[in-house]
Amino acid sequence: MADSLQSPGGFGALDAYSQIVASVAATITPSVASVQTAGERWQAAGSAVVFTPDGYLLTNAHVLGPARQGALQFSNGTSSSFTVAGTDPLSDLAVLRAAGGAPPPVTLGNSDQLVVGQLVVAVGNPLGLAGSVTAGVVSGLGRSLPVRSGNTARIVEDVIQTDAALNPGNSGGALVDAQGLVIGVNTAVAGVGLGLAIPINSTTRRIIDSLINQGRVRRAYLGLVTTPAPLPAELAARVGRSTGLRVADVVPGSPAHRAGLHPGDLVLTADRQPVHDAQGLQRLMFAEAIGRPLQITVFRNGALVDVIAEPEELLDSPS
Repeated sequence: MADSLQSPGGFGALDAYSQIVASVAATITPSVASVQTAGERWQAAGSAVVFTPDGYLLTNAHVLGPARQGALQFSNGTSSSFTVAGTDPLSDLAVLRAAGGAPPPVTLGNSDQLVVGQLVVAVGNPLGLAGSVTAGVVSGLGRSLPVRSGNTARIVEDVIQTDAALNPGNSGGALVDAQGLVIGVNTAVAGVGLGLAIPINSTTRRIIDSLINQGRVRRAYLGLVTTPAPLPAELAARVGRSTGLRVADVVPGSPAHRAGLHPGDLVLTADRQPVHDAQGLQRLMFAEAIGRPLQITVFRNGALVDVIAEPEELLDSPS
């Protein structure tokens, strides 16, 4: 009888939910490290996850602060020093490089495929407790997270909300789907039963690549504050989609202001590409867009209007 209860994964008489969580934990936990930063004294900072075979780890920028080196402790008892390859406070992402060997990497997924209610597992090192695992569901998608770097402020869009328990020290750890793919980097405890994670998607993958190869991220700047909004029925039928981006505010003196964009405009396309969420605009705002004319089509007062903006480089300034 006992043999008939054994699961294929070797987790014994577990229900299906527990088997998934246990399998994900067994796969991911070895690749999640506890991070200690080196400053005036060593201090526990958070978590990081190995994501390349040559020892690069992904974490939050706020986990590192100004530190440029530190130590990693893995759940199998091994340790390694690390150096910081690059940090990007405006996405709250950072990349580390382990000096010694590192466990096998996780596989990064795509958060764009998530749905509300989907099972997720958080793996990290909260309160100094290595290899801690919690499970829950995707509670919400498309959340926004304000971040700052010096005097520059930005909104991280498409943040994942989960009810998987997060505590101090979980920051930088992995948020994983039922297939064992890392689809987010746990970043904040926003309240009781409310955690947030930076999504892994095409935009953040570009950020990660820039941090590995250049140590920083160059961004273009328009000066728009936007929010997703439904399109009027007639317009939706005309353009073949139901949502666009409503301009909530335009920064005075910004490229968007000089181009003639106004609060209330509905952004439909940018660089001739359909825009229906904030990520659609932000994925264009990288180095190659700086100083290049950018055509933006908006719906205003019942008419389609084309404007040409010339994005500037987003320059951080010290606080």
